[in-house]
Amino acid sequence: MSDATQARAGKIRGALKRYQVMAIITSSFLLLLTIVTLVKYIGDWAFDWVNEGFLSVALTIGIVHGWIYVVYLLTCLDLWTKMKWSFGRLVYMALGGVIPVLGFFVEAKLARDVKNGLES
Repeated sequence: MSDATQARAGKIRGALKRYQVMAIITSSFLLLLTIVTLVKYIGDWAFDWVNEGFLSVALTIGIVHGWIYVVYLLTCLDLWTKMKWSFGRLVYMALGGVIPVLGFFVEAKLARDVKNGLES
């Protein structure tokens, strides 16, 4: 393997690691946000329960997830450009941060694809 190929593989591995970390964090916050939102709306609908403290926690989680999602998108873009994938793959990666639980599956599949690509 040439030095240029090894350098490219190293950059890809770094981008993959950053993507994996952000995918797990983003997916975890999205899952937490989904649970909090469900509790908020079900509590309000079924039990006429409104708690200002809980609402502020839900809002804070939503804001934090939004900022984390921006960083996640940057890591998606970084990995996507290094791997030279199709635009559809970038959309698939971006959806992993907004559809609950999907991010965990997307991360696992892409990590497998990248590692298989680097081995061949």
